Amino acid sequence: MTMDTEKYIENICKNASKSSSNSGAYSSKQKNELLKRLCHNLFMNKESILKHNLKDLKLAKNKGLSNSFIDRMTLNHERIDGIIKCVKAIMKLPDPLYKKTKSIKQANGINLSQMRVPLGTILMIYESRPNVTIDAASLCLKSGNAVILKGGSDTINTNKYLVSLIKNSLSYVKMDKNLVQFIETTDRNTVKKLLKKTCYIDIVIPRGGKGLIETIIKESKIPMIKHLDGNCHVYIDKSANPKVAHSVAINSKTQRLGVCNAMETLLIHEKYSVKSVKNILSELENHGIEIRGCQKTKKIFKNTKRAVENDWYEEFLGPVLSVKIVSSADIAISHIRKYGSMHTDSIISTDLKTTEKFLKNVDSSSVMLNTSTRFADGFEYGLGAEIGISTDKLHARGPVGLIGLTSQKYVVTSNGKIK
Repeated sequence: MTMDTEKYIENICKNASKSSSNSGAYSSKQKNELLKRLCHNLFMNKESILKHNLKDLKLAKNKGLSNSFIDRMTLNHERIDGIIKCVKAIMKLPDPLYKKTKSIKQANGINLSQMRVPLGTILMIYESRPNVTIDAASLCLKSGNAVILKGGSDTINTNKYLVSLIKNSLSYVKMDKNLVQFIETTDRNTVKKLLKKTCYIDIVIPRGGKGLIETIIKESKIPMIKHLDGNCHVYIDKSANPKVAHSVAINSKTQRLGVCNAMETLLIHEKYSVKSVKNILSELENHGIEIRGCQKTKKIFKNTKRAVENDWYEEFLGPVLSVKIVSSADIAISHIRKYGSMHTDSIISTDLKTTEKFLKNVDSSSVMLNTSTRFADGFEYGLGAEIGISTDKLHARGPVGLIGLTSQKYVVTSNGKIK
């Protein structure tokens, strides 16, 4: 890394850290005015956004990137409208900052309460999805944090333009433009450099492929909220309603392929209707999905390719699905525990005892009953948007919204109590 780049990263971090010292002082009204202006800027500049996105898409196609990857980085009028919808939803959410719990008087005479406070400076490292630029900035600003955005090199043109709209919105409402910083260089070494800036950055949130996450876990000196891969499962129990099982299985996989909450493995009880299994797999095949299954799956559906061990671990993010026939719900749960990524797993069942066992024993950030895995999303959960889906067990878990971007401190009052 050259000294110029070193200085560039240092300045970015210093500016973000300095701005974060006052980031929680802006009123709810001012922050909502900012988000309102951002919505206006996004709406009025749709064509310019698409023009910059087209530059990235052309480069991606020339590189021969996969269709699912290109889909993740693609913007259109509908997706921009969806981004605006998320920002508007964040506007409507109550500001979590400095709200105190009801004060409780302790036996020792002190009054005790807790208060939500900003985390400080957040480093957001992500790949391919330009909507994350707006979601992350909006959530960080509403929750009183400064944010440094390090997007993927494949969407550099789109992200630079989106950040210019964010900074324009900040200036319009007279908020510090340094609250949002964007790393414009595509040099991969900048990530390693950023991860050592412990004196400036309070928390890092990585969101991307397994390789990116593993690198950050290895290199980071900063605490993190991890968004790991989404090897999501749907388990069809022997008691499953056939219509529900069919619709949930198809939707979980095909509604959109290259997303972290798409189903990657379908588990089916061996006593579930063979006819229904064939119907599900046939429709998946009609959607262009390649079925990789166990020996029992191949006996039921002849077009099945035999799965190898690694397939059960895989987040395909594309038109491939692993399918396994299991002898019980316990075996399904064991399979998820061994191969899953603790992201989102769903059971299709009408048996109360079985569903209770699944919901209690599957240790994922979201567990679902008779519901498509595609609902594992901050917007769908009423969080406005998400900065990521945490598969960690500490601080925040599942879709991370405003509350997940705050911490808490104790507030103690008395009338001169001494110990």
